[in-house]
Amino acid sequence: MLLTYGNNSGAMFILLSFSDYPEIEMPLFLVFLAIYSITVVGNIGMIVIIRINPKLHTPMYFFLSHLSFVDFCYSSVIAPKMLVNLFIKDRAISFLECIVQYFFFAIFVVTETILLVVMAYDRFVAICRPLLYTVAMSQKLCISLVVGSYAWGLICSLTMTCSIIQLSFVGINTIDHFFCEFSSLLVLSCSDTHVNQILLFSLSTVNALSTLLIILLSYMFILVTILKMQSSRGRQKAFYTCASHLTTITIFYGTILFLYSVPNSKNSQLTFKVASLFYTLVIPMLNPLIYSLRNKDVKDTIRQIMKIKFIALPHLSSKVR
Repeated sequence: MLLTYGNNSGAMFILLSFSDYPEIEMPLFLVFLAIYSITVVGNIGMIVIIRINPKLHTPMYFFLSHLSFVDFCYSSVIAPKMLVNLFIKDRAISFLECIVQYFFFAIFVVTETILLVVMAYDRFVAICRPLLYTVAMSQKLCISLVVGSYAWGLICSLTMTCSIIQLSFVGINTIDHFFCEFSSLLVLSCSDTHVNQILLFSLSTVNALSTLLIILLSYMFILVTILKMQSSRGRQKAFYTCASHLTTITIFYGTILFLYSVPNSKNSQLTFKVASLFYTLVIPMLNPLIYSLRNKDVKDTIRQIMKIKFIALPHLSSKVR
């Protein structure tokens, strides 16, 4: 599918990134490199922690490990190319490279939205149906929900990518962004993009609004259940259980809704790029920090790893002597 791009084989794109502000490109490079490094260490670290601690072998952490994997992947699709473009003057990218970048980016972003819904459902069952939790959230169902999340991400990405491939691009085109974003590509096409715009709006709206609605409904039932609890300690524990997920949802959907509200004008392009930076770089970095800082089991595992490391180092040094 990705190889059949017809007359666009000679098309090239220039990613402007933040070239309008050359004086801050090096500081931005250092900041983004630090953010991406924390993202890689944080998300891979979260996956490892969940794997090695038997206490974390539960549906909630199973979904969290996949959220960390998706965050790592879609950040890695964007960040390396952006860092290179901040460091060098040649910001050219071929049509095929551009399509491949968008294809994988779309898979992981859509998958993340579905995983957030799955995690909201998991919290709903845990708090509203605690006695049925073990039966309801069986291993088979958990695997099916995760596979379904990736499958829907793949379907949406294939649909959008195929619609781009049908368009025509001539010569060298300038993209005023730091990655191959769908709407930016539509502006540059020589073809009629009316159908593509409708497709983009439809899929984006359905994915964003339907997932947000399901999450809000889940938390409405959760809130009602918590308020009915007689024990103040039980209410506190239930709120604490949901706090990390609620924080992630607020940041993620807050950014998405903000992007929807940005007017389509040249003056707003910088705002659009900054908002895009937030969900492509900042959110993948924040998610493992949010879940680790607010979770006792995760913090205990980190302390144990650090303790083992510090105990092992003196023994190694004495052996070397």
